[in-house]
Amino acid sequence: MALIDELIEKARKAPKVVALPECENEDTLLAARRVADDGIGTPVLVSPADVIAQTAERAGVSTEGMRIVDTTDAEAADALAERYMNAGRERLFSAKAARRKLKNPLNYAMMLEELGDVDCTFCGHTNTTGDVLMAAQMIIGLADGVDVPSILALVQTPGFAGPEGDVIALTDCGLNPEPTAEELASIAIAACDNVSALMDWEPRCAFISYSTDGSGESESVERIRKAISIARDRRPDLALDGEFQLDAAIIPAVAAKKVKRESAVAGRANVLVFPDLNCANSAVKLIQIFAHGKGYGHNLSGFRRPVADSSRGSSVEEMVGDIAMLVLSSR
Repeated sequence: MALIDELIEKARKAPKVVALPECENEDTLLAARRVADDGIGTPVLVSPADVIAQTAERAGVSTEGMRIVDTTDAEAADALAERYMNAGRERLFSAKAARRKLKNPLNYAMMLEELGDVDCTFCGHTNTTGDVLMAAQMIIGLADGVDVPSILALVQTPGFAGPEGDVIALTDCGLNPEPTAEELASIAIAACDNVSALMDWEPRCAFISYSTDGSGESESVERIRKAISIARDRRPDLALDGEFQLDAAIIPAVAAKKVKRESAVAGRANVLVFPDLNCANSAVKLIQIFAHGKGYGHNLSGFRRPVADSSRGSSVEEMVGDIAMLVLSSR
């Protein structure tokens, strides 16, 4: 079964309430219709009511079975801002600023999520990554033990026979160009938690390098070793190991030759943490171009609650797949 079909099928078994704030875009409404019809979740359209109606008409989409949150309803916005400010956590801005931020549907959706009115937020199809990150960091915040958000990719490669079949997880594939040791540790932790929620895997996380267990020495290798130590201190419950070359991380026979110690990860890794964005982004594209693999995932790992930063070039089908991943992250 194709990974995207597997994700959708799993999401149907545990549908969630999904906020979609970019309702000026026809693809958003088309994706919402598919999500509702396929039983993946209940779409909550968060935008001015007249914008939703106009977009639905242009797209030829019925909003039956969806919830509509009219962001121009001043009384509802006042009540939401008050609830948000009084919900118990320390806020990064004043009550007046909270009310002002609700004029933007992106912020409105994330306040709904922070308060538990929705389970997750799908955005980024019209908003920039910077807009999405700023809203999520201000309103939802990062999870405990996480220093930076990151992007996890699930990659399915024909002919690959790994510990989870032909699928493996790679991170960080989209956000952090040169993470520090602390940031690399938090990226690994977030990826493990995300993979566990998405795929029901027991994460075995390998930190990838050109060096395996000291075969090479450099500043980058030392940074990886420090990251592993930090990650283990923060989350001793996770299986985290390295530094490993890629083959030592995923091929048991190679791990047996190169890793001369006991390891729960070597040769069996299902999560690969790359040392920087150059490596991770290139790895995904190499798999796609040369191995004809497919990569999925615009979920932002590391936030307290699930948020997706969709690509502005995504098709409706890709958006539906990303929403399925987001639903699974909401468990």
